[in-house]
Amino acid sequence: MPAPENKLVEITVNGERRSVPAGQTILELLASLGIPPERVAIEFNREILRREHWGSTALNGGEQLEIVHFVGGG
Repeated sequence: MPAPENKLVEITVNGERRSVPAGQTILELLASLGIPPERVAIEFNREILRREHWGSTALNGGEQLEIVHFVGGG
């Protein structure tokens, strides 16, 4: 039986299915995707997830995330 840290779970990110390590946090997901956390907002299972919870919210499979990028300009 594989160790829990090796188990992959399926989530949906911006409409695309993706396999991620079970227990990965939102911050770890952003890092793995190369997305700077200071430039995005996260919708987690159809609710805005406050930034202070990104490091403690673990992915266990079945979650739906929308990552919205802020664009600067004038």
